[in-house]
Amino acid sequence: MNYIVFDLEWNQSSTGQEEETARLPFEIVEIGAVKLNCHGFRIGEFGELIKPAVYHEMNQITGRLIHLQMQELEGGRPFVRVAESFLKWCGEEDYWFCTWGSADLTELQRNMKFYEMAPLSKGPIAFLDVQKLFSIAFEDGKSRRSLEHAVDYLQMEKDIPFHRAFGDAHYTARILAKILAEKPDTLKNLSYDVFHPPVDRKSEIKVRFDNYEKFISREFESRAEAFADREVAASKCYLCHRNLRKKIRWFTPNGKNYYCLAYCEIHGYMKGKIRVRKSSEEKVYIVKTTKMTTPEEAVLLKIRSEHVKKQQREHLLRQRGS
Repeated sequence: MNYIVFDLEWNQSSTGQEEETARLPFEIVEIGAVKLNCHGFRIGEFGELIKPAVYHEMNQITGRLIHLQMQELEGGRPFVRVAESFLKWCGEEDYWFCTWGSADLTELQRNMKFYEMAPLSKGPIAFLDVQKLFSIAFEDGKSRRSLEHAVDYLQMEKDIPFHRAFGDAHYTARILAKILAEKPDTLKNLSYDVFHPPVDRKSEIKVRFDNYEKFISREFESRAEAFADREVAASKCYLCHRNLRKKIRWFTPNGKNYYCLAYCEIHGYMKGKIRVRKSSEEKVYIVKTTKMTTPEEAVLLKIRSEHVKKQQREHLLRQRGS
């Protein structure tokens, strides 16, 4: 098993007026990667610029951040040829994709879809988010730090510039190698890229971690259809697998995230969180996490739900009065 640690640099529209903006908000202009073997030793490198085909002016903010000029990119090869070379370089041996943060794998697939390339997968892709793993291994498990912060924290030498694809892949690979050497058990904390959601009920994802469980649903035509699904709406104890009665039914303070509270007689209070996501096909899918919580946090959640109910009642009264 190898580790493909990669990083992307991308450009975006300076005007927002190009017709391709909705389908390709970020055009990849550079791919950099490092290949590690199962022991964390570097066994390969990849780096290549990509000639722009959609955005022919460098966005000012992007240009300042990644230190690239359009003149340099004009010497690159087209995206499809570079992407094909990169995937061939990844090799036929089994590997995990590894990135700093969760965006790169999504944008790689979005660019591939734009150019009608064969998808990397028909469904979600399990990968290693090294930013998250660094936090779990060395900090509080919740914070998400910059790559440079992690390099400084681990007292690593800064031998090449940041904010270029190969440079950032280089440092991310060094951090991953250190995690492999010192805290390999951290790697069980997989992440999932859901650019392509599960295709049917059988391929839906349910995975348990140390202190929570994650469920990723198939696509639904609407939010209402999703919440009518039994698996989406259910509250189960992920420790003993019992169906639980809800103390607080699903509610949302913002229309995006939904929360509920249930109680297990053996393990105590359990908090549920649902994030409603829109797929590339303009349908919706659900990412649900469930975790045990304290009685104090349960009280705070109840106060929050009552506040939302009050706001909804006041909104309804205003509508009736207008």
